[in-house]
Amino acid sequence: MKMRSRDKTEEKSGVIETLKTLFIAGLIAISFRSVVAEPFNIPSGSMIPTLLVGDYLFVSKFSYGYSRHSFPFSIAPISGRLMASTPERGDVAVFRLPSDVSVDYIKRVVGLPGDRIQLKGGILHINGKAVERRLVGNGHVGSAQGGLMTQRYEEIFPDGHRHIIQEVSDNQLFDNTPEFTVPEGHYFMMGDNRDNSRDSRSSSVGFVPFENFIGRAEFLFFSHGGDARFWEVWKWPFSIRISRMFSGIS
Repeated sequence: MKMRSRDKTEEKSGVIETLKTLFIAGLIAISFRSVVAEPFNIPSGSMIPTLLVGDYLFVSKFSYGYSRHSFPFSIAPISGRLMASTPERGDVAVFRLPSDVSVDYIKRVVGLPGDRIQLKGGILHINGKAVERRLVGNGHVGSAQGGLMTQRYEEIFPDGHRHIIQEVSDNQLFDNTPEFTVPEGHYFMMGDNRDNSRDSRSSSVGFVPFENFIGRAEFLFFSHGGDARFWEVWKWPFSIRISRMFSGIS
């Protein structure tokens, strides 16, 4: 009888230790995601060609400091930001949509607080001056059968930051806008796929408060083309975009 009692005690102790281990592991994972870096995947084409559908990336949480949105479900009782470091023009950043903070967006920082932002004929203007861009090649959006050809440009910000954008044409919905003046504590965000991006040019997004920033996109750790179903194991090696893995984001 004593032996059975000891076995039950040891079994109960083993279960408790397992639960403690799982709890500690969960705390470590949540802490890492909240304080250091969080993985995100790209579900839409608004940042083509910089980011593709099926890209997986890490976002650094410490780049801009911490707000309540840095933590799961925005539960942290933080007002404003702690250890704040302001975003720079050209950063690719993840933020909470101002109109629905349960939704994460990823766009490029185009306008800083106090900037005047406008598009004229597809050309970005910052504080009244046209941003330099030069044609670098062609791209494509949509399916191979019914898609559209695009033009790709290198856009050069006033501070010298360079990145590639994509345009179907210079006469689309948001290629001609009024002049926006970015309020203090807010940022103007745009997708690199300029004619297929819902961003600060739209009233559904608008200016993004600094508090809503989650972090800066740093590098890709995985990418797949989405053309292999889960059970099509033989297609997996051909669907993975090996050349994009572990590459930085600029």
